[in-house]
Amino acid sequence: MACILRLTPWMLATVVVGLMTHAATAGSFTRGCAARDFQLLSLIEEQESAGSIAVDKISDALLEMMHARIVCHHGRVLDALAIYDAVAESVRPIRSGRAHA
Repeated sequence: MACILRLTPWMLATVVVGLMTHAATAGSFTRGCAARDFQLLSLIEEQESAGSIAVDKISDALLEMMHARIVCHHGRVLDALAIYDAVAESVRPIRSGRAHA
């Protein structure tokens, strides 16, 4: 039986606030990482609401974002931002390259 993860805007906001609070008390989570994290969560939420992203893609993206948070927490901000960029690329909708005649 497959388990479907259904994320609501409230759930995403709760996770972000909780993680940012933990990061603030446990170490450094830069503004750049926090801003990119929020931007990606918003993008994922929009696509999830539109039904244009698969549940497994959401789960994979959230796991990679957790990895980016940890990397940023350890002070490797540029590496974390690169991970965020890769996540953003992985959740972007595929657009057709065909020109309309």
